[in-house]
Amino acid sequence: MRIAAWNVNSLKVRLPHLLRWLQDQEKKQQAIDAVCLQELKLTDDKYPHKELEAAGYLSLAAGQKTYNGVAIIVRKAALAPIATDVNTTFLKPVRNMPNFEDEQQRILAATIPFTGMQPIRLVSAYFPNGQSPDSEKFVYKLNWLTSLQTWLASELEQNPRLALLGDFNIAPADEDVHDPKAWEGQNLVSPPERNAFQSLVGLGLHDSFRMFEQAPKTYSWWDYRMMGFRRNAGLRIDHILLSDALKEKCSASIVDKEPRAWEQPSDHAPVIAQIKKS
Repeated sequence: MRIAAWNVNSLKVRLPHLLRWLQDQEKKQQAIDAVCLQELKLTDDKYPHKELEAAGYLSLAAGQKTYNGVAIIVRKAALAPIATDVNTTFLKPVRNMPNFEDEQQRILAATIPFTGMQPIRLVSAYFPNGQSPDSEKFVYKLNWLTSLQTWLASELEQNPRLALLGDFNIAPADEDVHDPKAWEGQNLVSPPERNAFQSLVGLGLHDSFRMFEQAPKTYSWWDYRMMGFRRNAGLRIDHILLSDALKEKCSASIVDKEPRAWEQPSDHAPVIAQIKKS
């Protein structure tokens, strides 16, 4: 089975891209069984449940006007027979961290009963950007990250088969940055942010992408400005972290750059991890 994360940077704008991508993957016999979305930028009442269900997917969403918003989308054909609707598909849902009061919609978690395997706890996360290390938004980001670590520790105790997927807004190492010298000390790559990433790893989570040999200069985000994608001037800030139990089952992890080359794309590309059922 395959799980993915994608910051779509407005689901209203990018819904055709999402549907096209999901259909393309199925045609390639590489169907995405669950995708965690970030930056929906729409409220719950505007979420396209009907369009996605018509395409064969059930959704759980936590929306917000103009900013943020996360969702978990699951392919109906991948679900166990008991999962026939939203209430039996998305088990024990959590919207935002209970230990961090926040109006911004950045966390959505649910346990999914996939067919032929034990259920998996999926966490769709949109980490704060932080703006710059000398800003109040950066302080918010670090506080958010501290709360995330505490909450995830509890989640892992209850759910050993857990995957944290999303836009982390952190490039964990220099190899994840197109020009480390130019970015040194800046937001997304600063020592406090990278330390926070390592704290998540310290909980017993694993960066699925780095579990495998990868082509150098592989990124998941490219700025719209100054031909960032054409120059491959990117950062790897979208990640899938897997618990110990899922790490043992992971057979591949990639960045799919193809949708980034489409007309009017998101500035992020989907990231994918493949999990063995056996």
